[in-house]
Formats: sequence, structure tokens, C-alpha cells
Amino acid sequence: MMALDSDPMEAPALSTAAPSLPLNEVEELVNRLYGIRGSIRPLSSERDQNGCVETANGTRYVVKISNPSEPVGIVDFQIAALEHIARVSPAQPVPRVVRTLGGRTRDFVTLPGGQRSTVRMLTYLDGVQVKETVRTAEQRRAMGAGLAQLDLALHGFTHLAAQHDLLWNVSAAHRLASKLDGVTDAPRRALAESFMKRFIDHVLPRLASVRSQVIHNDYHFYNVLVAPADQTCITGIIDFGDMLFAPLVGEVATAAAFHMAGNADPFEGPSQFVGAYHSILPLTDAEQEIVTDLMATRHLVTALISEWRAARYPENRAYIMRHNPAGWEALSQMADLSRNEARDRLLSEVRKGKNQ
Repeated sequence: MMALDSDPMEAPALSTAAPSLPLNEVEELVNRLYGIRGSIRPLSSERDQNGCVETANGTRYVVKISNPSEPVGIVDFQIAALEHIARVSPAQPVPRVVRTLGGRTRDFVTLPGGQRSTVRMLTYLDGVQVKETVRTAEQRRAMGAGLAQLDLALHGFTHLAAQHDLLWNVSAAHRLASKLDGVTDAPRRALAESFMKRFIDHVLPRLASVRSQVIHNDYHFYNVLVAPADQTCITGIIDFGDMLFAPLVGEVATAAAFHMAGNADPFEGPSQFVGAYHSILPLTDAEQEIVTDLMATRHLVTALISEWRAARYPENRAYIMRHNPAGWEALSQMADLSRNEARDRLLSEVRKGKNQ
């Protein structure tokens, strides 16, 4: 794990460019390793090279070429988690691991610069990304319940690499404090500083009292698929690349943060999401006390990381900055609320259900 006094922004996975093999070479690689011939369509990714493989009969797969800095153990951790879910909760709409011709769960490819990257293949899940749909209360509740069910499936799963270091862990946001000075806009810097102080003062001391387990950690509109004909029916949960062992409440807060936009009341969507999650997997009193702080912290982390990475990798700026404006807007919306008022608004559906 990274030492806390090191620069977290220099984590290898964030400081190493994603692989960029030509598509014809990826097609040849897939045929050689898996015996599958098909055309390749690129899929967006911040750290890796992903592609959709489509065969002549319409069968589709996802091929993933990891960032060369990604330790093999982390890839094995992600593969093991998918196989665990398939065993204990086969109805979960997550990808299945496709094995190579030799029966392996992953293999390797040497990149043009001589670096070696891990290659794996997953089944392709059909559906529409939630980001392409009109959000409704019913959909938010379905997403909240879906995440709770996924976390129940992951409960008890262990792996040697599960406690790896990850910059997107909201429960370790204090490591980004040194990057506050890099926010050049003075009002935004003051806003970020106030929420960093809130995290350090109110969240860090309480983390020892909450539950931890392996979490997805990136459950948002890009990574959840729904049926075209019924956009409350979840057909896919994808991208387990940010998974790690961390406080469970961070999982809920991270996911709820994405539901703040789109309503006159920015707490309406998150409260529906958290209420549905809580109905399946109840949050403890200690978790309820800090879930709203962590929701704000997710927006803070998004703002700080995305601005740094967009400046470093301008060729991938559009993808890196896709959540940045919403992050700053959410922090502005929460700035004038006390911790207690924000908490009560987020937990309104949790408490409504308790009183019914």
C-alpha cells in the first residue's frame, strides 16, 4: 500500500498512460488467446484499454487490457470477485469471466514500448446506461436496492489484494489535502477546503466504528445498465476496476452522490436511493451519522482528482472531466447547510420507513 506521506496523485495507475494497441492487433490478440474472431469497438476507460468484441453471429464480449502499472494481483482480485458473485448470487447482473483457450482467467500482452499488460475477457451485458435515460424515483430506488443486493453478495468475500490502495477511496480523502492549493479559482478553493476540514474533523474519527468489506466503489450512471423497455429493471452492473476493501458507508455515499443533479431539491434523488438501499441492507446509527459527509467528500475527491488528471492527460480530458461540473455544483449546494440539516434531508426516506 502507498504510504500516507507519499503523493497520492503519483499513484502508478494514475500516472501511467492507458494502453493503446491498434484495433487490428487487439482482434489478433483475441483470436490467439480465446479462439474468437470478431470486430473490435473501443469502449471508454480512464486507465485501461477496453473494447467490445462482436462476432459474426452477434455474440459480444468485453476485452480488457490493463494499465501496465496495474499489479497482476489487483486483476486477480477483480476476477475472483466476479467469480465469487457468480457462485453465491448467480442472479446478480454482473459480467462473467471468459477463460482463454488454455483455461486461464487472464493472460498477458507485450505493448509496443516493451511493457507487459494483463489481458482478460468478460461477457458483454446488454442494456442502456442509466446516463442515457430519464431518471425517475422508481429507477433511483431500484438502483439503491440493486447496490444493497450486490453488497450482500460481496459480504464475506476476501482476497489478498482487497486492501490495496486506491485514490478514489472516499474514506481516505485526507490524502488529497496537499492538492487544494492546485485549485486556482479562489472561491472554489475555499469551498474545497471547508469540505476537507469537515471530512477530517467529523468523518475520520468515526471510521473505526463502521463496517468494512469489499465494495464496488463506482456504482454510477455509466456503470449501471437498465432494460430499454423497463428502465427500472437493472440488467447490468459493470466496471469493477475501483473495487476495494473499505467502509461500507463509503459505497452508499459514493453512489448516492451521483443522484444530486436533476431535481429542484438536490437531496430528493439521493434520499430515494439511500432509503431503498437501507430497506435491503440497513445502515447502522454510526453510518447514518457520516453518510452525508461522505457524499460531499465524493464530490470533493472527484473535483480534485479530475482537474489534476485532465491537466496531465489533455487527450482524455472529456472522459476525465465528465463528473467535474456536477461535483463543484453539489459542493456549492451543500455549502450553506449544517451537517445536521444535510444529514436529515438525506435520511428523510430512511426515517420515513422507520416510522411507518
